[in-house]
This record gives sequence, C-alpha cells and structure tokens, in this order.
Amino acid sequence: MKKFILIGLVLLSTTVQSQKKQYVLTGDVSKVKETISKVYLSYYFNGTSTQDSAVVVNGKYTLKGTLAEPTLANLRASYKVDTAIKTKRMMSYKKDVTPIYLENSIITVNSVDSFANATIIGSKAHLGYKKLNSFTKPVTDKIEILSAAYNDLYKKKDQAGMKKLDEDYDKLDAEMKVKQKEFVLANLNSPIVMYAFSNFAGYSIKADEVEPLFLKIPLAIRNSVKGKEMGDKIAIAKKTGIGKPAIDFTQNDTAGVPVSLASFKGKYVLIDFWASWCGPCRQENPNVVAAFAKYNTKGFTVLGVSLDQPTGKDRWLEAIHKDNLTWTQVSDLKYWKNEVAVMYGIQAIPQNYLIDPNGIIIGKDLRGDALNTKLAELFK
Repeated sequence: MKKFILIGLVLLSTTVQSQKKQYVLTGDVSKVKETISKVYLSYYFNGTSTQDSAVVVNGKYTLKGTLAEPTLANLRASYKVDTAIKTKRMMSYKKDVTPIYLENSIITVNSVDSFANATIIGSKAHLGYKKLNSFTKPVTDKIEILSAAYNDLYKKKDQAGMKKLDEDYDKLDAEMKVKQKEFVLANLNSPIVMYAFSNFAGYSIKADEVEPLFLKIPLAIRNSVKGKEMGDKIAIAKKTGIGKPAIDFTQNDTAGVPVSLASFKGKYVLIDFWASWCGPCRQENPNVVAAFAKYNTKGFTVLGVSLDQPTGKDRWLEAIHKDNLTWTQVSDLKYWKNEVAVMYGIQAIPQNYLIDPNGIIIGKDLRGDALNTKLAELFK
C-alpha cells in the first residue's frame, strides 16, 4: 500500500513540476465590439524572437509555451475581415495590442470593450509590471504630451521648437531615471526588477552610474539569463567609456577593402553608427556632413559603421550618395549583429564615439549642437 502511495506522490510531483514549466494563457474576447478571428503572441528572449498564434473560437483562445524566466510579450488581435468595407483597417497599438508579462503559470486575459483594455490574472510578474507602470505614470504622461507636441513641430519643420523640446525631454528623461532607480531599490526581489533596471540603464550605458545599482540586485537574479545579459553590457560599457582606449577593429568598406580604426591614428575620428533604414540617423546626417566639411582639413574625420541588413547593400550605397556622406564607410551587412556594433555594445542608433589622435575615447553620443560644440572646443 505504501508503495502505491509513494508512486502516486511521485506522479503527482512530476505532474506539478510539468505544469510549472509552462504557461497556459486563456483569453476571452467575447465582449470586444469587433469580431476577433485570431490572436498573435510575440516576445524576444536571449537573442531569439518567438511568435505564436491561436484561432479564436466562440470568443475564446488558448496559448501555451515554456519560458526560462518571466518575459515581457505582446498579444495582438487580428479581426475578421468585413467584405463590405473596402478600406483596410489600420492597426492601433492602443486598441489592438496588449502587453503582458508572461511567466510559467495559469494566466487569464479578459478583454473588455477593446482587445487592449484587458484584465490579466495569474502572473505575479505582470502585477510587478503594472506596479512599475503605475509608479512611473506621472512622468510617462508628461513624455507622451511632449512627444505629441514634438510630432506637430516636426510636421511644421519648426527646428527651433524641436530643439527647445529636446531640452525638455532631457529633463524628463532624468526625472524618469530617478523614478526607475527608486523602483529598483524598493523591489530588488521582484520578477521584473531586471526589466526595470534595464530601463534605468538605457541604451547608452554609463557604467559608473548603473553598476553600483546593479550590484545591489540579488546574485540569483544577476545570474539569470537577463541578468547575465545586463552584466555583459555593463562590462562592454566599462571598456568603451570616456577616457578608455577605443577598441580597434577592421571591416570592409563599400568596395570590399578592409579598413581599420588604427589606420586613422593621428586624427580626431567620429565613429558613427547608423543605417540607411534608420530615420533619426538620416535626420542627423546633415549635421555630421556640416561638421566634416568645417573641420576635415583641421584633422577631423568620420568613420561610418552601417548596421544595414544582408540584403541592404544597394540601399546603403544609395543612402551614402543621397546624404552626401563623403567619408569612409564600412559594414559587414549583419544588421544588429554587425561585429563592430556588438563589440561596442550598440543597442540603438544613431550613436557615436569621438576618438582623439592617440586613440582615446573623448566623447560619446555627440549629436546636433553637442557635436559642433565639442569640435569647436578641440579646434579653437
């Protein structure tokens, strides 16, 4: 009898462990005004993008999967096509997409009047995500208002107004970082603490600012996949900070000829990370062109590193010609996996590094007036 009880306990334990290793997400969209035919799930984890989908039957759908650790994902609705309406319905992020912090548990998503307006139950990580969003909402609301105003000025091509809003945005960004840091310190054991910390660290990491906070996070979390990713990013940031020797590299130019950073020694060099598909990069290009024209004869040059895609060489060359980029350009056409970009920890573009004649990094993220001001100081 004891033997059968023992076997039963083992089987029960195995079943419970099996359930813990996957998420089972059930959704109800029966109250949504429009008819939803399919729901798509997408998330990015450990360098891999995952896509899944489920057909909606009688207003309900189910999605299942396994996660190594809690992960932020997006649920997106696809609507039944109304043949009587010829105009294709445009997707609205606010109405058709629901962010959800997934974890291996039983999760229910009940949409109310729209797909995005949903109640999510069963994920402790999602509760943490909501808590963070609520905590930072006062600043987020200000940023949304500022972004709307910026878009209006952009349409009007009001450069002076946009410049003023850039200054306002920098202040809000600093205010947001204060809130994010405060949240991390108050929630060190939260399943989303690394997500909150990543937002605080930003795309252009300043190691001396972020590492002390990172080291306050429990070791177990720092040893998670996301924790190790962040640790690697901080390590790269420490190697590429102001005052550090620039990491040498060699990559082929537009003609396939290898070009090394070391070959520019003796000049001030702006390593400019960009791509033909990057709108903000193309908007910044005229400023770099003007700086190059003004200081090129005084010992300044630019080395462009493009994050164009494997099939994008023609677009890369076309952008170089159209934007009048007359300096040396290199790329391995590996998109975000460009070997130089990975070496320098590039997570967003445009981004740049200013190197002095001895190969030391003396500037970073110099755009607009910041680049002109720095070069004016160097060549006064």
